[in-house]
Amino acid sequence: MDVLKTFREHGTSAVSDALDMLGCGDTGLLGLCRMSGSDAVAGPAYTLRYVPVEPGESAPAGEFVDGVPEGAVVLVANDGRTHCTVWGDLLSATAARRGVAGTVIDGACRDVGAIRRLGYPLWSRTAYMKSGKHRVRLEATQRPVTVFGVRVEPGDIVVADDAGGLVVPVGLVERTADRVRQVGEAEEAIRAHLAAGVSLREARRRTGYNTLGLVRP
Repeated sequence: MDVLKTFREHGTSAVSDALDMLGCGDTGLLGLCRMSGSDAVAGPAYTLRYVPVEPGESAPAGEFVDGVPEGAVVLVANDGRTHCTVWGDLLSATAARRGVAGTVIDGACRDVGAIRRLGYPLWSRTAYMKSGKHRVRLEATQRPVTVFGVRVEPGDIVVADDAGGLVVPVGLVERTADRVRQVGEAEEAIRAHLAAGVSLREARRRTGYNTLGLVRP
């Protein structure tokens, strides 16, 4: 089964549980909020790192999006800056046309209304209208970055939905997907027991749900 499909179908809660089971539970992007879109996304990280401009230096708005591959998640490391933005409606329209899966920003975005009308999946710390042009500049593309305190390598899998976002290290993708399926099967079994009138405590006991997190690779 396609691992990205598995992550999208089960969402961040199940992926987080799976990572806990593998002893890698510290990859959640704490403080990330959905700004636009409705479905879960999962895709390889296309990383960008922004830095402040020096006094007297100028820097254009980002035009990197033309090089982002289909299915990727743009992951923007702007060091949590919220006084200026690094993403707006023009980037969103271009990304949507290219089949980019979505965008996650450690910082701010703008043009949220227009982006919502596009239906483009977007997450950030907040929204703010002030442009990042001539305030920050793109320093690196497809290099390791740190966002929300989490180190991310290009190609690591970013999963995001209404609960926020997290990162699956590329070396753990297959094992994480296997554990996600275990979690999903257990939760489906619990739902079936509950529908049959079984108590939640008993349903969890029958499925071994409370011991899933004790499993180690």
